[in-house]
Order: sequence, then C-alpha cells, then structure tokens
Amino acid sequence: MDKIIEILTDNGIDKAKSKTFGKYYQMLIEWNEKINLTAITEESEVAFKHFLDCISVFTSGVIAPGSSIIDVGTGAGFPGIPMKLYDSSLNITLLDSLNKRINFLNEVISVLNLSGMTTLHGRAEDYGVNKEHREKYDICVSRAVANLATLSELCLPFVKVGGYFIAMKGPKASEELEAAQKAIKLLGGRVEKIINYDISDTDYDHNMIMIKKISATSTKYPRKAPKPSKEPLI
Repeated sequence: MDKIIEILTDNGIDKAKSKTFGKYYQMLIEWNEKINLTAITEESEVAFKHFLDCISVFTSGVIAPGSSIIDVGTGAGFPGIPMKLYDSSLNITLLDSLNKRINFLNEVISVLNLSGMTTLHGRAEDYGVNKEHREKYDICVSRAVANLATLSELCLPFVKVGGYFIAMKGPKASEELEAAQKAIKLLGGRVEKIINYDISDTDYDHNMIMIKKISATSTKYPRKAPKPSKEPLI
C-alpha cells in the first residue's frame, strides 16, 4: 500500500486520494485470492498498469464534473472505480456479467463509501435495450473488453446523442478502428480522434478512441448475445 501511495503522489494525486487507492488495492488483492480479478498483483505494477492507466481517461478532455458514466465490462472496477476515486463528483455505473465480480465491486463501494456509484449485473446486450439505461449516459467507457466493432455495438446504445464512447485500447487501436468504421457509423457514432498516451516511468503504448454519438442508435441494436461478438458489424 505504501508503494501505491508513493507512486500516485509522485504522479500528482493528493495523499488522501492516494490512500483510498491503497485501500482499494488491498481489497483487490484479498478478493483476488478467492476469485479471478486481475493477473497483475505487484503493487507498483497495479499503480502503473491499472490505476494510472485508468485515470489517463481524464486527458480526453470530455469528462465534466458530475457526468453520468457507464463502465461496460468493468471486471475488477477498471476504469470506473479509479475514475470515481479521482473525481468523486462523477455518477458512475459499473456493468459486469459475472455476479462474483459484482459482489466484489459492491464491497468496494460500501467500504470506501462511494456515493453516486452503482453496479449492474448482466450483459450489455440486455441493458442496452432497457429504457432506464438506453441513451441515458453522457459517457460510456470500456477498457480492453472486445474488438472495437463488437464493443461499439455494446456501448454506443448507452450514450446520449452528443455524448461520447471512449474505448481504451492498446497499441493496435488504429487497426481495430479501421475494421470498426462501418459499425460505428451504423450505430450513430463518429470517430473524433485517437489519443495516444503514455504513463510516466513505463513504456506502455496505449490509446483512447474517442467516438462522439451524433445520432440515435437504431432499435435493431444491440442484437441479442452472442451476435455482437460472433458476428460483428464489419
């Protein structure tokens, strides 16, 4: 936990927030012994590869205080929980299909007293057609969950017209984007830019694909599982 605090404070995060990140790390490691949450467990690696990577999303420039955000396929809470710890004003929904992970996320929310944060257990294909969630969010974020064509079908239905889908990707982002152009257009999105970012003291090559929602998504999408992953719109 001390290493987490040291690395985060060295990267401009105040000590109080860094300590909360440290508590999150402790819970992540404890629960990781019971359920598979992350293969990355060493303290400094978690600080760089998870926490600092996740909060790099703020360099996108489109996340305003108080924004409503859904994190699709959040897993152990990435990037949603680090985003909330960095900016407590955000209203964040964490969506995951595995109930064991939802139990972990609920425990983190409770122990860290994170108000304005909720979880959803289920598939994006189902919640994306639910009137309570369809086109209700300013921003949808997703981090390395699926190929971009599939991910666009799962994520863009959640985003309000005028909002953004931010796909956090590795070094092959431009290749994925090329294959996903048709899907993005079909689903009401427009690619604004790819933001390449690095993390201090590392050689990670990561990218954010910024997709603006410019028109409502057709009611044909998302299709029922497993079509978005088995038959992507390419």
